[in-house]
Amino acid sequence: MLKPLEDRVIIKLLEAQETSKGGILLPTSAQEKSSVAEVVAIGPGKLVDGKYVPMNVKVGDKVLFSKYAGTEIKYEGVEYSILKQEDILAIVE
Repeated sequence: MLKPLEDRVIIKLLEAQETSKGGILLPTSAQEKSSVAEVVAIGPGKLVDGKYVPMNVKVGDKVLFSKYAGTEIKYEGVEYSILKQEDILAIVE
């Protein structure tokens, strides 16, 4: 498995919406990329003045993140994004 460093978070994107709010089936090219993902791994936190600042998210959290944040990767056939904790906007409850 991938292990992020410092204050980085590995997320797995949740499926994009396949239908419009009115119930119309959207073609793949018209589907907007989801900005909601599940946290699958977190780093130990950022080192500040010799101490780690703890992370605000945990594995399993569903989060909303900046649209253009992070680096997309494919690992063992699954697509993930690696981003800094500061690019996470909110935890979805």
